[in-house]
Amino acid sequence: MVRHRNELPVPTVVHLHGGRTPPGSDGYPTDLIMPKGKGHSHSMGGHSSMDVGNSHHSRNYTYPNEQRGATLWYHDHRMDFTGPQVWRGLAGFQIIRNDEEESLPLPKGGKDIPLMICDRSFSEDGSFLYPSLDPSLQDEPGVEEDYMDGVLGDVILVNGAPWLVMEVSNTRYRFRILNASNARRYELALDPAPEDSVPFVQIGSDGGLLGAPVPHRTIRIAQAERFDVIVDFSKYAVGAEITLKNLLGNGGARNAMRFRVNRKEKEESTVPRRLSDTGEFDALRESDTIREREFHFTRVSDEGRVMWGINGEPFDTGRMDASPKLGATEIWNLSVAPPHTLSICTWSTSRCSPATVRNPCRRTLAGRTPWISPREKGRACSSGSTATGDATSSTATTWSTRT
Repeated sequence: MVRHRNELPVPTVVHLHGGRTPPGSDGYPTDLIMPKGKGHSHSMGGHSSMDVGNSHHSRNYTYPNEQRGATLWYHDHRMDFTGPQVWRGLAGFQIIRNDEEESLPLPKGGKDIPLMICDRSFSEDGSFLYPSLDPSLQDEPGVEEDYMDGVLGDVILVNGAPWLVMEVSNTRYRFRILNASNARRYELALDPAPEDSVPFVQIGSDGGLLGAPVPHRTIRIAQAERFDVIVDFSKYAVGAEITLKNLLGNGGARNAMRFRVNRKEKEESTVPRRLSDTGEFDALRESDTIREREFHFTRVSDEGRVMWGINGEPFDTGRMDASPKLGATEIWNLSVAPPHTLSICTWSTSRCSPATVRNPCRRTLAGRTPWISPREKGRACSSGSTATGDATSSTATTWSTRT
């Protein structure tokens, strides 16, 4: 159990992204923790009054951690204000470990390092600059019209520091990379790249360890996505400096951080050919599906405001969009316009072009955050007995599970 106490001047909600949590601890956007001095209900820019059900300005969250070992992260999830409040720093890591992972000879201790990458902009006085319609975040939600497709910063932060420099030994390191940006996507590369090997060996994703390592020359990572990778610095001489670049960025968004190899150490880790038993994902078969659903994510208008909607409908706490039966297998067809990240944990997913949506698709890694462009559609094969899902938008589809 974790108790969150709100000492800020605005309401907050805590969501454990990727966590398999009870409904009351999931951080639903309207389950507000009110700041001191606020009443038991709160009106938020065009939305009806929301029942807080909380008189002590704190909330207890129960996290059973009964899931695969994985790199999770928690962030504010307040209705209509998630973007600016995460921009101001309300986010962090939660790492779940298990016996399977601990038994592997992967880098451990000081060589198992989380890296939260995000872009930010700053005012002249050094404060965070965000184009909110209400900079106090007290009343009117939303951003200026030019930023409706997302806010991009001009400085890359890693673990809160601009242009971070990290000193490393000439050994393997495990980096748990999270893209905590508002709208920016990255293609990460090492410069210089090692001459005789691939720069990154992926061992895990949003849903935990993969079945086997996957080599990558670059890493394309969307918002809220996590990559668990090994970088072998023995391929560089002591004294070498290696820049982690963003091939999709320009100017201040081009370079993320730098590694400096400053010492020799004995190598004590390896990357085994087999990492984890992923049979639970392979057990999902399309032939077992009992229903297929369509979900179209588009912009909609509601009371004069433009927001994300699903199948033409804006977010509504009183509407249930799907009620899968516990243990049933369904296929969900997802389409997005304009681009938006969908986070689907522990599901079998694929990305397809419109011409091949009914044909075998490119299979993504279990637990990945699908990166679906306007010209693509996604399919998610889900079993209600094992799958949990969340989305980076507060307009996420809501569903219930019944026995």
